[in-house]
Amino acid sequence: MKTLVIVIHPDIEKSVINKRWMEELKKYPEKYTVHALYEEYPDEKIDVAREQHLMEAYDKIIFQFPFYWFSSPPLLKKWLDEVVLYGWAYGSKSGYKLGGKKMSLAVSAGIDQDGYSASGKYKYTMNELFRPYELTFDYIKADYQEPFVYYGIENDPSEEWIEKSVPMYLQFLDAV
Repeated sequence: MKTLVIVIHPDIEKSVINKRWMEELKKYPEKYTVHALYEEYPDEKIDVAREQHLMEAYDKIIFQFPFYWFSSPPLLKKWLDEVVLYGWAYGSKSGYKLGGKKMSLAVSAGIDQDGYSASGKYKYTMNELFRPYELTFDYIKADYQEPFVYYGIENDPSEEWIEKSVPMYLQFLDAV
């Protein structure tokens, strides 16, 4: 089963971790299709029919992005608003085209995991902060899977730290 990985990063060339993950995924075109939204739509004019057709072609869909301002880059919200439409993704007899598809998030986070806890710097866990995505995927009857989060880029952006994430990410993708 091939996996569609939708990468949402506004400046992938300056990325450390998301760029590395994309490079690794592209080594396995028989397993993963990488779809970088900011590269596809630099003007942010989304081809809705194309996106819907692409989503229909896969049973596993992962949204990969850096976590900042406690959410995703803005193009993901725009994409969701424009692509996940009534009558196609939900709300009618012909809707629910994404129903049953496995969906998840793959996120790089700046601080350590301890910062995302009731007693941590940000007071909430990542799963709590991801609830809007979980609810969205549930609403369209997709099969929401536990997300992959790689924490701590602000603490150790070394090549060793980045490379450590690659097999973990591949293992996550295969397990979804």
